[in-house]
Amino acid sequence: MIPTPPYAYIPGQTPRHDQDLFAEFSTSVDLDDPTQSLAWQAGLHYLENGFFWEAHEALEPVWMATRPNSVERHLVQALIQFANASLKALMQRPKAVLRLCDIASEHLSFCKDHVMGQDVRAWRQKVQQLRNLAV
Repeated sequence: MIPTPPYAYIPGQTPRHDQDLFAEFSTSVDLDDPTQSLAWQAGLHYLENGFFWEAHEALEPVWMATRPNSVERHLVQALIQFANASLKALMQRPKAVLRLCDIASEHLSFCKDHVMGQDVRAWRQKVQQLRNLAV
C-alpha cells in the first residue's frame, strides 16, 4: 500500500513531511525489476496526484538502482525533473520550470517509445504541456 501524505509538501508554503514516511522506499527497489517496487509505484502515484516533492523522494531510490547511462536511468531522471518542474510551477517560478523541462526533455530523448512500462511519448507531451504553461 502506498503511504499517501495528508498534503503535498510545497517548500515555503506547507510543513515538510517526516522523513520516516519515505524510509520504506529506499529498501523496496528490486534491482532486477524496479517497476515492481513500492518506490516506483509510489513515485508514479504521487506524480499523477499532484504530490511532486513526494514523487521525487520516492523515485530517487529507483534512479539510484538503475544502471548508469541506461534508458531506465534516463526515464527515471526525466520523471524526477518533471516532478521538480511541476513543483516549481506550483511555486510560480516559470524560469525554473523551463530549465527543468529542458532537462527532462533531454533525458527523454534517450528513451525509446516504451520504457519501464511507461509511454515515453505521453511523458514528452506532459513535459511540453508544462513548458507551454510556463511561457
